[in-house]
This record gives sequence, structure tokens and C-alpha cells, in this order.
Amino acid sequence: MTASRDLPRIDLAHPSGARAAVYPQGAHVAGWTDAAGVERLFVSERSRYEPGAAIRGGIPVIFPQFADQGPLPKHGFARTTAWEHAGSGTDPDGSAWALLRLADTDATRALWPHAFRAELRVALGASSLAVALRVANTGRGAMAFTCALHTYLRVDDVRRAAVEGLRGVRYLDKLRGGAAFTEARAAVEVAGEVDRVYVGAPDRLRVRGAAGARAVVLEKEGLRDAVVWNPWAEGARALPDMAGDEYLRMLCVEPANAAEPVHLAPGGEWTGVQRLRVAAAG
Repeated sequence: MTASRDLPRIDLAHPSGARAAVYPQGAHVAGWTDAAGVERLFVSERSRYEPGAAIRGGIPVIFPQFADQGPLPKHGFARTTAWEHAGSGTDPDGSAWALLRLADTDATRALWPHAFRAELRVALGASSLAVALRVANTGRGAMAFTCALHTYLRVDDVRRAAVEGLRGVRYLDKLRGGAAFTEARAAVEVAGEVDRVYVGAPDRLRVRGAAGARAVVLEKEGLRDAVVWNPWAEGARALPDMAGDEYLRMLCVEPANAAEPVHLAPGGEWTGVQRLRVAAAG
């Protein structure tokens, strides 16, 4: 483990030349460079790398509350809490992996009165990145949570990017008070602020116009919804950890359980997986 900007960092390397950077604070993937040397995740140049602060970009782990949908701090506490680095290694297919763990403490129980164990496994391939979040209920009572893998994809220009695969899907538009609509477009383009929860989204989506004029395919399991978010110019100005026109170089496409919570009985477990793969140009 190395240190970066005052925070410990786990560096993953693949024989192809692909690289990933994972911070135990928040179990946060804050860098993914593919074998061609192209950075696939957006991280703001103003992002804070400080204990207890969220990193702006990469893949924040949202748990146990999505956004402001409950009494906890926005997006819960997992993204600002130090996780344990439980191991690193290489899979039989050559993927480099790291495992991080988080369990309840007095501090978490003061916010959310449940006993739990969470694990995040990151696996890096030549042109792929897999992130798996597993949550177990280790307490004596039932618990419920919402969650997301808040993925900031780097794009060349968000005005020329699009998310494919959402036509016909019902979505909740947070900019219109959570009103429900049905997506009519085969390719969801971004021409202004967008903040939508696509409910029951397909498990395979394609993001056109990613960095390097490529596409990124997102496949998910156990995460029913997909969030599409970009703050646009006015929203970005309200974020102290996002600079100038950086919003043009990012598009969040987030697998999530946001519309309905996950319910776990005592001893129950849940797993959600996101697989990102660099595809053909587009």
C-alpha cells in the first residue's frame, strides 16, 4: 500500500499495463487506466483527499442510504469511512484484485442502529473493471438499506455522449420532484442538468462517447436501478470540489437499489456487482 495526498492507496496492476487505484477510505476506486493508457474514470482536480471527506469522482460506495432518501448524511457513511484492506492478489484469469471490509462500530450504530459486515472486491483486467459489494446482516433484527456504486465515467464531451439501453424504462426525475416518466429515447443524451433513477433498468447498458472516442459497456447484477446524473454548469458551480467546466468531462451512470430498499433478515446476505468493459469506438 502506498500513500497519496495524505490517504493510503492500493495500486492494482495488470500485465497488459492497465492500472487501478483504490483508497481504503470509502473503499473508493479513484482511478482506472486501461491497457491503452486511457483513464476511464473522472475525478475532479479539486477533489479532497482527506480523512472523513468524500472523493469527488471515481466510484463512491453509497451505503446504507442513497442520496437524501432518509435521515442519514447524504449517501450514507460508507464513502467517508476507512475500510480495512483485507487482501490483494491475482485471479486465475490474470485479473488483479483487492478486497476491503467494513463492519459496524459505535459511530455507525449511532447513525444507523444495525450490525452489518460489508465487503468490496475490485478486480482489474486489461480492458475491464469489476466491482462487487456484499452486505451481510450480522445483527438480531431485520434491516433495510438503499445503495449504489456511484460511477463517474470520463467522457470526451458529455454533449456528445449518450446512454443506450434505457428505452421503455420508467424513471423518476429528481429535477421534477420525483415525478415518474417513461424513457422514449433509444439513446439518452445530455444537454443540461440530469438526475434520474431508471427503475428496473436492464442489466446491460452502453455508454457512447466515453474517453478516447470509445464506448463503455456496463453490466450489473443485484442492482435493480440505474441512475444517470450530470450537474451541468449551475449545479457544478454549487459543488466546491468540482472545477469550472469539469462537468463536460463526466457522466455518472450508477447501478443502484434506489427506488426500493434491500431487506435483509438476520443472517441474510446481499451482493451487487458492476462490470465495466471498454468496447468499440462510439
